[in-house]
Amino acid sequence: MMIIWTLCLIFFLSDSTLVFASPAKHLCRPDQKDALWKFKSEFYVEGFHSDGTPVNKKTERWRNNTDCCSWDGVSCDPKKGVVVKLDLEDSFLNGPLRSNSSLFRLQHLRSLNLDNNTNLYGDLPDSISNLKYLRVLSLARCNLFGKIPSSLGNLSHLTNLGLSGNGFTGELPDSMGNLNRLRELRLDNNKLGGNFPLPLLNLTELTFIYLGSNRFQGMLPSNMSSLSKLVSFHIEKNSFHGSVPSSLFMIPSISELAMGSNDFSGTLEIGNISSPSTLIALSLPENNFKGPIPDSISKLVGLFYLDLALWNTEKATVDFSVFLPLTSLIFLDLSYINTRSMFDLSLFSSFMLLGYLDLSGNNLKISEPLSLPLPIGTLALSSCKIVEFPKFLQNQTILLYLDLSRNQIEGQVPEWLWSLPELRYVNISQNSFSGFEGSADVIQRSQMLLLDISSNEFHDPFPLLPNTTKFFLGSNNRFSGKIPRETCGLVSLESLVLSNNNFNGSIPRCFEHLSTSLSVLHLRNNSLSGVFPEESISAPLRSLDVGGNKLSGKLPKSLINCTSLEFLNLEDNNFNDTFPHWLRFLPNLQILVLRYNEFHGPISSPGGSLSFPKLRIFDISENRFTGVLPSDYFAGWGAMSSVLDIVDRMPSRFEGRDSGNYRNSVSMTAKGLTMELVGSGFTIYKTIDVSGNRFQGDIPESIGLLKELIVLNMSNNAFTGHILLSLANLSNLQSLDLSQNRLSGRIPPELGKLTFLAWMNFSYNNLEGPIPQGTQIQSQNISSFAENPGLCGAPLKETCGKKEEEATEQEQDEEKEEEEGQAFSWIAAAIAYVPGVICGLTIGHILFSCKPYWFVRIFHSFT
Repeated sequence: MMIIWTLCLIFFLSDSTLVFASPAKHLCRPDQKDALWKFKSEFYVEGFHSDGTPVNKKTERWRNNTDCCSWDGVSCDPKKGVVVKLDLEDSFLNGPLRSNSSLFRLQHLRSLNLDNNTNLYGDLPDSISNLKYLRVLSLARCNLFGKIPSSLGNLSHLTNLGLSGNGFTGELPDSMGNLNRLRELRLDNNKLGGNFPLPLLNLTELTFIYLGSNRFQGMLPSNMSSLSKLVSFHIEKNSFHGSVPSSLFMIPSISELAMGSNDFSGTLEIGNISSPSTLIALSLPENNFKGPIPDSISKLVGLFYLDLALWNTEKATVDFSVFLPLTSLIFLDLSYINTRSMFDLSLFSSFMLLGYLDLSGNNLKISEPLSLPLPIGTLALSSCKIVEFPKFLQNQTILLYLDLSRNQIEGQVPEWLWSLPELRYVNISQNSFSGFEGSADVIQRSQMLLLDISSNEFHDPFPLLPNTTKFFLGSNNRFSGKIPRETCGLVSLESLVLSNNNFNGSIPRCFEHLSTSLSVLHLRNNSLSGVFPEESISAPLRSLDVGGNKLSGKLPKSLINCTSLEFLNLEDNNFNDTFPHWLRFLPNLQILVLRYNEFHGPISSPGGSLSFPKLRIFDISENRFTGVLPSDYFAGWGAMSSVLDIVDRMPSRFEGRDSGNYRNSVSMTAKGLTMELVGSGFTIYKTIDVSGNRFQGDIPESIGLLKELIVLNMSNNAFTGHILLSLANLSNLQSLDLSQNRLSGRIPPELGKLTFLAWMNFSYNNLEGPIPQGTQIQSQNISSFAENPGLCGAPLKETCGKKEEEATEQEQDEEKEEEEGQAFSWIAAAIAYVPGVICGLTIGHILFSCKPYWFVRIFHSFT
């Protein structure tokens, strides 16, 4: 026995030695490794966090001398050594996904995840169908565009398809109907259009459909119940119309229906639900439903989430008891349902799970004492005609968000409000509050993140805010004196809005303490004076408004560090500086208003083209600018040259509650009138106003490239030459003012063809010849042509002779030929602008690639 045990031990040890001494087995096949390595080389992956530290990217940790199956994001079949899963989410891949990409050589892939590579751009290639074994394809939040390729329908094994958050356009290909194993379809947040894709009705395995935030239209098919396994159906923020098919409610497995922000109308037919409904979420806000809320809502007893906001009951009465059976509700929004019914808030006291309640815009009765369910974390009672501060709120110990805006509450805000332990967001704007109970520091003891007290009657003393404050909105009150230095201690502050008060003195230099956080600073319409301190500029600034004060000196050049700046309004101050050419380095600038200051000198760039690719409002009127504008001055102003999607940052009813409902505003002169442009108005107007300066020479020919321009005001300068024929290219122009210049020649009759041009002014020039007989021109007031001694014809009293008319036609033909030639050259220059920049960057990249690594890193960080 001892001999046997000894032999066993020897064999065991020798075998173990062989095992541990042998090299590790390489699972990855050479062709798979080669394909992955070449795929990595197709992209530039350099990147840095906002603090300058390098980004940790998966592909950077790949090593060519190691087994590719051990690489980050790579999974293999252990028996065959082929790559079956590639997960490169958030890997900072920069570059196009090419049709001949090495990715498509990984033909055994079953799962591909490239989500959140926002610089991965271009069309989705047809060659995606090479990955014929794919079960999961996820390319969400990249920068892909164009049409979804029909070859996608060849991926017959596909169960999950995620293309959300891209720029795909057009209709879904019919071949999608071939994906008969598809369970999850996520196409939300694209630009897809057309009617509801009927091929989807053939995909009977579908459980999740997400088509929200697209451009779909038309009616939903009546036979939605053919999707017998559907669980979640999200089509919000489209343009679907007609009625909601009752067949949706009859699907046995249906759990979520989100159809808000469409154009659905008619009555809501839920149908005969015999068995308990599985529906737990029903969202129908912002549609065109009219009439009574259906009683059948009460059958959906399993609902956790119900949103019927903006249901138009047409001032009818509403029986709110219909909601009483829905005792499982956690979220309920019945805001702005347009009913004359008054209902008591105590109706909801039996909803023991209710955590979110929005009854804004209703005629509400609050009978004290009142006890609402303790789980309520969000309570919105805006525009409810409330006249007293609700005392029942003292018992809401877990209340997080409170909205009492747009009511009729007077007096002081009760001291006990700030002792609610979980309260973080308070909106009491647009009431008649005059102060705060208790000492000035009573609010400071809270953990407030947002406080909106705008549009009230608050006056001194200014409240001391807690250090946790991120958003403070105190505009349209009666605060006075200097801006309190205590605001500089709010190191987390992101939005400070103090417009339309009576503050005086200078802008605090201590704002430098907010340099890492402040993104919105609005101090409009106060009496602030002195220079704007350089150190008070915060690098994250997105919106800066100091209009309507008495600020002087130069514009702080530290603004050049604010690469996120979109809105800059300095109007109606005493700034005395030259034109800030360096603003062209701010890639996101959309609004630039310098009107009514003492800026002076030329506005053309001494160092090259002045390109503002995203600028939509350019107002430098009423200053002392001089010089001649180069003919190509407007050649690089892309947002005014083409149709671009404009994102309105102003919060809607459903958004912005975490950041405050501030509104950007500027004054604008259009159609001879000065108007206030507020909020969503910025998405409509694209304007140029250089009036009230001392410009000379010809109007730049490149103005004719700005086809999206709505308002053009070049009045009260010293422009000479003729009125450009290229102005007729501005097909969206509504207001044109060229008055009080030294323009000569004829008024081009082509301007009469601009169908939107409702207002024009040519007065006080040296124009001559007959006034064109177009409808748009003839409809103008006689004052629009005054003080042009050579003009004749209606609506003026001076008549024109036949010879003058013939000479006018001949001159206009000659001018048209000459200007068409010039226009062609500037159009060609504008077309060449973008490829020229790309070419330059490409050459620069090739040259700099020979430099040391640190130099390449600095170069790419800058670009």
